[in-house]
Amino acid sequence: MGKIPQHFIDELLSRVDIIDVINARVPLKKSGSNHTACCPFHHEKTPSFSVNQAKQFYYCFGCNASGTAISFLMEYDGLPFPDAIETLAESIGLEVPRDQHNTQVQHHDSAYQLLAVATAYYEKQLTSTPSALEYFKKRGLSQETINRFGLGYSPEGWQLLEKNIPGTSEKLLLETGLAIRNDSGRIYDRFRHRIMFPIRDQRGRTIAFGGRVIDQGEPKYLNSPETPLFHKGRELYGLFEARKYSNKLEQLIVVEGYMDVVALAEKNINNAVATLGTATTPDHIERLFRSANDIFFCFDGDKAGRRAAWRALENALPAMRDGREARFLFLPDGEDPDSVVQQHGRDHFLQILSQATPLADFLTHHLESLAPLDSVGGQARFAELAKPLIKKLPSGVYKALLEKKVSTLIGLTLTFASPSVPKPKQPKKLVTAMTPMRMAITCLLQHPALANALPSLPDLPDNTAGADLLKQLYSIAKLNPSISTAAFIEHFRETPEWKIVQKLVLWRLPDNSEMSQLSAIQHFDDSLSKLTLVSTKERSTELLTLSQQRPLTAEEKSELLSIHDILGRA
Repeated sequence: MGKIPQHFIDELLSRVDIIDVINARVPLKKSGSNHTACCPFHHEKTPSFSVNQAKQFYYCFGCNASGTAISFLMEYDGLPFPDAIETLAESIGLEVPRDQHNTQVQHHDSAYQLLAVATAYYEKQLTSTPSALEYFKKRGLSQETINRFGLGYSPEGWQLLEKNIPGTSEKLLLETGLAIRNDSGRIYDRFRHRIMFPIRDQRGRTIAFGGRVIDQGEPKYLNSPETPLFHKGRELYGLFEARKYSNKLEQLIVVEGYMDVVALAEKNINNAVATLGTATTPDHIERLFRSANDIFFCFDGDKAGRRAAWRALENALPAMRDGREARFLFLPDGEDPDSVVQQHGRDHFLQILSQATPLADFLTHHLESLAPLDSVGGQARFAELAKPLIKKLPSGVYKALLEKKVSTLIGLTLTFASPSVPKPKQPKKLVTAMTPMRMAITCLLQHPALANALPSLPDLPDNTAGADLLKQLYSIAKLNPSISTAAFIEHFRETPEWKIVQKLVLWRLPDNSEMSQLSAIQHFDDSLSKLTLVSTKERSTELLTLSQQRPLTAEEKSELLSIHDILGRA
C-alpha cells in the first residue's frame, strides 16, 4: 500500500488514545496509573494485561504481548499495518496521505473502487430482477439479510460491466477478476446470470466475489481468481459481517458454502464463516483464532468431508495454545448447515453443534480407525502415528493433557509425555543488564521531553554500542518536542532496533516502580556522565598506546593532559 509518512503516524498517535482504542474491544478497568484487563491474546483468569495511558503502550505480563494502538489493531483485529493506520485515522476523521508518485497505491485504490462500484451494480440489478429476488425468497432470506451481506445479481450478458461502469479499463477488469480474456483477445464478464456474494476484507472492502447459478449450470459456484487484493487461502467469507455483529466473538463456526453462512445468519446464528473453495489453511486457522477462542468446523459426514476435517485438524495443531479449542461436527450425508437450519430450525442446529467432537477426541478416534488398539502391534502403530501430531502442538497444558490421553489409551507412558503439567508462563526478562547506554535510551524513550532540556549529546565514538540508537532518538525528539512514547517507538518498526526499543520502553526501576520525570532526569544525566567517562578513558588508553609507537603531537599531548585532569577529578 506504499509508505505512509512518518509525520502522519506521529500526528495520528498524538490524537488517538490507546485506552479508547482497546476499551472499545476489551473492557478495561482503572488500576492505579494504568488500566487492566484479562489478556485478549491468551487465556487467563487473573488480569495481567496492562495499558499505560502516559506511554500509550500496552503490555501483558503473562504472554509478553506489547505495543502501541497500531500494534493492538494489527494483533486483535488481524489487520495489516496500513489497514490499522486507516482504521485509527477513520476513527478520528483523518485521511491517510497518499504518495501521489506511488503507482502501486493508486492502482490498489482504483481496484478497490472498481470492486465497490461492481458491488453496487450487482445490488441494483437484484432489485430489478424478479427471478433473482424469487430465488432468495425461496431460500428463506429476508431483505435485511440480503442487505447485510450485500447480495446481488449479475445479469446475462457478456460485457455489461464495461458498458455500465464508465471509465473502467479492460486491464483493471481483468486484474480484479471481474472479466476474462478469450482466445481471440476479447474480454467478457466472468459472472453472468448468477447470484453474487461479495467477499469482504477485515475493513469491509469488497476484494472478490462468489457467484452461484440460479437455475441449472456448471460450475454451481464460481469464485474470483487470485488477484493482488484477494488470496483465497487467507480470506474467510462472512468474517467481516460476524465481527461487525459482535466485536468480541467467543465462537466461530466454519462451514463450506456462502449460502450456509447467509442461511445461518438469517436464523440469528451470526458467527459463521466459510472457506473460499479451498481447504482450511494455516492462515485461515490463525485468522480464526485471532477472532475467537472456540472454533467449530462443520463438514459433511462423507469421506471427502472427513478428509477435509483431518486437514483442518493438522493445520490447527500448531495454533492450539492453552485456552483454545477446536471442535468438529459431521452432518448426515446430503445435509449442510443451510438445509439443517431450514428444516429443523435454529435450536436444533445449535443443539447438534454443542455435541461437536473436541479436537483431541477426533484425533484419537481417527488414529484408532487406522491402528486399532486391540493388539500390541496396533498400539505401537497408534503411538507412532500420534507422535508427529503431538509434536506440532505448542508447549502447555493442552499438549500435556493430550500426551497423557494418548499414553492412557495405549497403556504406556511414552517418551514425549510430560511428567507433570508445565508451570504457568513467566514473563521473560526484558534485558540482561541495565548498562549506562541502555539507561540513557530508556530514559529518553519513556520521557522524550528530556531531549529539549539538553543542548546536545556528549561526543561519543560511533563504535560505542547503542550510540547510533541514542543519537536517532535524540534527533527525533528534538524535531518533535511533543512526541509520545508510542509514536517514538513506531519510528523503529521493521528495523533492527524494534525489539530492543520495545523492551526498554517497558523497563521499570529496580524497586519495580514507574520512572517519573524527575527520576528520569537524574538517571539520564548520570548515564550520560558515565558514558562520557568511559569514552574519555578509552581515548586515554588509545593515546597512551599511540605514544609507545611514535612521539605524540603537541595537540595529542595537550589532549592527554586534559583527559588526565578530567579523570583525576572524576
